[in-house]
Amino acid sequence: MEIRSHLISTTQLTQRLNNLGIRPNQARSTALFQLATEIPAAILARTLGIHTDVAVAWQRLSAGDWANYAAEVSHRYSPGRQHDAP
Repeated sequence: MEIRSHLISTTQLTQRLNNLGIRPNQARSTALFQLATEIPAAILARTLGIHTDVAVAWQRLSAGDWANYAAEVSHRYSPGRQHDAP
């Protein structure tokens, strides 16, 4: 049995998946927004090869704003201050 392989375009693959009821664009967006809630914008941008401003916007939209977390941690561990338990 001969197996032929050929490349298909992104558009063709998307159409085939949509015909099966699979929505890859929705799944991709969901995965990216979930990732934005879990890691800082700078790391997200570097990992995905996107601009930092885009990563920050995704974090704000997904309520994963790491700026507040970073500020809290830096305040919690400031020199000369009695440290709270983490």
